[in-house]
Amino acid sequence: MNQLTIKKAQQKVDEWITTHGVRYFNELTNMAILTEEVGEVARIIARQYGEQSFKKKDTDKNLSDELADVLFVVICLANQTGIDLTAAFEKNMEKKTKRDNTRHKLNKKLTSVSKPRKK
Repeated sequence: MNQLTIKKAQQKVDEWITTHGVRYFNELTNMAILTEEVGEVARIIARQYGEQSFKKKDTDKNLSDELADVLFVVICLANQTGIDLTAAFEKNMEKKTKRDNTRHKLNKKLTSVSKPRKK
């Protein structure tokens, strides 16, 4: 099966922008769009996993689609600022691994079993 790598995703977004989208929005516009898309993810999470209920207009919203929207805009920002997301991700994982090697394993908040709430 043909796997989509981060590099291929960056190329695919760039091809889409140049074919269907005239040009990239500027970085500030894309940052605002990213914030909007993350808000849509938050709205679904609050309703699907949190305590809020869905409004009729939100019932057609799909978490995977909204996360893909976030990813698209992140890739746009990376492309227009010259960031190789594969290299950046690998470097970030190294940083996290070195910094947090035992931190989470030693966090008692993560190892303790939470009690169910009283109803």
